[in-house]
Amino acid sequence: MRLVHSALPITMLYQWNDIQLTAEGEAIANELSGALNIHPALGRLLVVRGIQSVSQAKHFFRPQLTELHDPFLMNDMQVAVERLNLALTKKERVLVYGDYDVDGCTAVALVYKFLRQYYANVDYYIPDRYDEGYGVSFKGVDFAAETGVKLIIVLDCGIKAVEEIQYAKDQGIDFIICDHHVPDPLLPPAVAILNPKREDNLYPYTDLSGCGVGFKFMQAFALSNGIEFNKLYDLLDLCAVSIASDIVPIMGENRVLAYHGLRCLNSNASTGLQAIAEVCGLGDRELTMNDIIFKIGPRINASGRMQNGKEAVALLVERDATAAQELASHINLYNEQRKDLDRQMTEEAYETARQMPGIEDRKAVVIYNEQWHKGIIGIVASRLTEQFYRPAVVLTRAEGLATGSARSVSGFDVYAAVQSCADLLENFGGHTYAAGLSMKVEHVEEFSRRFEAYVEQHILDEQTQPTMDIVGQLDFKDINFDFYRQLRRFAPYGPGNERPVFSTLGVFDYGTSKVVGRGQEHIKLELVDGKSSHVMNGIAFGQANQARYIKTRRGFDICYSVEENSHKRGEVQLQIEDIRPCD
Repeated sequence: MRLVHSALPITMLYQWNDIQLTAEGEAIANELSGALNIHPALGRLLVVRGIQSVSQAKHFFRPQLTELHDPFLMNDMQVAVERLNLALTKKERVLVYGDYDVDGCTAVALVYKFLRQYYANVDYYIPDRYDEGYGVSFKGVDFAAETGVKLIIVLDCGIKAVEEIQYAKDQGIDFIICDHHVPDPLLPPAVAILNPKREDNLYPYTDLSGCGVGFKFMQAFALSNGIEFNKLYDLLDLCAVSIASDIVPIMGENRVLAYHGLRCLNSNASTGLQAIAEVCGLGDRELTMNDIIFKIGPRINASGRMQNGKEAVALLVERDATAAQELASHINLYNEQRKDLDRQMTEEAYETARQMPGIEDRKAVVIYNEQWHKGIIGIVASRLTEQFYRPAVVLTRAEGLATGSARSVSGFDVYAAVQSCADLLENFGGHTYAAGLSMKVEHVEEFSRRFEAYVEQHILDEQTQPTMDIVGQLDFKDINFDFYRQLRRFAPYGPGNERPVFSTLGVFDYGTSKVVGRGQEHIKLELVDGKSSHVMNGIAFGQANQARYIKTRRGFDICYSVEENSHKRGEVQLQIEDIRPCD
């Protein structure tokens, strides 16, 4: 738990886990590194990622679009395509409806942009977070009925909207659901339900984002109408944004979509995404998944958090560069407002949690403040999880209910924990690491008790200690730009293919390391290792408390990722994840 730094000379943030290979694994790693002419540590990394042959490695390094699965393997896909084709034949009005987060907005933008190339009578709709809440709303159905809609394609939500979709059906409106959240046993009365997490799922890949499911629907639609795949290719930038922002695994089909989506984002990004990149200050550099997670995604999200996500979709589908710049400026302003609220609420949440009786021994953190902004509570829940390394639920009051978000630590299923309290809840949904929920205010205390009890019974000791997986040890002499170029081929990074972390043991301050940052919270390091006497530059974010020990010139171990120096192209630096004293 990272509440107060101890009096030890170095306070480790993580439990280090040095990943070990079997003798057979080491032999395969050596074979791969020799055959591919890469550093031995990267051969080991391939084996850690499940790669067993040169052929598999080549597919991993260069994912091919031909590796995408046949979309018609997904349950109900044929029915969904036939219903959409019928709508176009009969010239019915079609509404593309989605959630107000990044995944939902990118999904709506993707489907709408593709369909409008071939069909004019199509519109999109994003529910208001504050007026309608999450998912399909009765108000949204009423809007559809009033505007003559006969078919609604709902994306990144809808899998639990049994009553709302029945309400629509009674008014002659059909639904096609494209969702990736865990369904209940009772499915809504939709014409088709595209969801790889269905119990009867036949699709070979279950971890698509909501936007990914929408893409598969459009892929099937294109195949059924003889539309060439290259008409879909330019939409892959939206898939990459959704995959990065929704933190879904980046292996299998998601790796293919993310890999080509990033290429699209960097070579031919849509007008809207170009405008967002420019307001982020990223207009002149190659974009990475981290840029999406920390820069682009939060700005798209800010629209739905602070105002209405429909403005984000308007930007993502905009064709005119001037109009896109104006919309991007609005969204950037929302993000600044969001950051101010984020800082204030996070400080209040930390203080509330610290004052909870027995916080050091609790296995979960549940806090409620009816004054908090509904649009920020998911961020605050994530911050609490990072700070205390416990599953966290943050609740506020909205529309007379206690509404909140749950976030989890690695390996623990927070959705199951929320589901265990289903009888207390008005609504809930989500997946392993994130969930949303609402309940009557009078149930908050009992929910807190039962949620914490469930976590205490099911969480493993190792899940309450942040762990850093170390994929190999390096000497500084091995870390150069050629090594970095080889390492870049493992990207894009994300769950299932995390950014590799290496270690070097017995390093020393070269004598020039210093504390930096507006709040003097970081350390800019120049280090030398004891074996090769090579000097490496590094940055340790948020670890300024280690500076005094480092300047004593005593030895210490570091674990880090290898990055390109953004200020000196062609040079590499270490992003120090953790520091520990030498044995």
